[in-house]
Amino acid sequence: MKIEKNKIKLKAMRDTFLYRLYKHMLEDKKIIFVSADFGSPVLDKIREDCPDQFYNVGIAEQNLINGCSGLALEGYKIFAYAIAPFITMRCFEQIRVNLALLSKVRDINVNLIGVGAGYSYVVSGPTHQCYEDISIMRSLPNVKIFSPSDQITAESLPRKCLLEKGPKYIRLDAQVLDILVCKDINLQYGFRSIFDGDDILIISTGYLSHTAVKVAVNLKNKGFSVGLIDLLDITGFDEKRLLKYINKASYLVSMEEGFIGRGGIDSIFYNLINRKGISIEYKAFGVYPDYIFEIGDRSYIHEIVGIGKKVLTRKILSFLKGKK
Repeated sequence: MKIEKNKIKLKAMRDTFLYRLYKHMLEDKKIIFVSADFGSPVLDKIREDCPDQFYNVGIAEQNLINGCSGLALEGYKIFAYAIAPFITMRCFEQIRVNLALLSKVRDINVNLIGVGAGYSYVVSGPTHQCYEDISIMRSLPNVKIFSPSDQITAESLPRKCLLEKGPKYIRLDAQVLDILVCKDINLQYGFRSIFDGDDILIISTGYLSHTAVKVAVNLKNKGFSVGLIDLLDITGFDEKRLLKYINKASYLVSMEEGFIGRGGIDSIFYNLINRKGISIEYKAFGVYPDYIFEIGDRSYIHEIVGIGKKVLTRKILSFLKGKK
């Protein structure tokens, strides 16, 4: 299916996700939405039209998880909603025990919606920013992670979450982002190909896929054939199909808006290359593990922490030059 980009009104990921979920809630009374005192315009509509399917537990994320696990044991399909760092880090033990462990012995369907992945809340500082969530949630067996990069991929997730049992974490960007245009938006493989190219394959996720598009264009202007994969399903992508893209490239690069060397997508591909015995030059790019208190827009902060368009283009060109 082709995207008619100019005909689609740009919206925040959470609005397209929640509106699609709202449509499902009107038809399925077993869907329950639980908020940690966190709102949105679409959520007001859910609360008004589906009052028996909505709960606000207040700023109490640990209790949020406890309550959601109990509802899930009764057969309800749960969507829990909070700011990304709070729904992952503040209640990590509850997620581990009441979701990851419990799902091993009982069928439950709990979907954690975290808004504010990466530097989304750029002016709020490191307390509200979230560079650790992929690493933290990947450490838990039985928890699926979805990292959409635009409203199109975000809108596709409610149906998938309803069809698949088990705990899941959906990391949404808080800002209104452009739509990434590609040949096909068939997401059954857990990723989509934005560009085709044989010299370098870039794999990115979330907001960094937008930066990756700009970096890929810069590299193409330097004469390189560049492929770009936007990774949606962090824990369940079609490995066999993705390997076809990796095996035809000379160099592999990953980009993420999270701490590097701390269990993010870089560790996924280091492990994959090692496990499959793939002979390819691989370089991972992410945020140097440290907290900063700089104030500025996202592009400015990204250049400082090493994942901006300019610094990534420079680093990749340096990497490629060193391999010739």
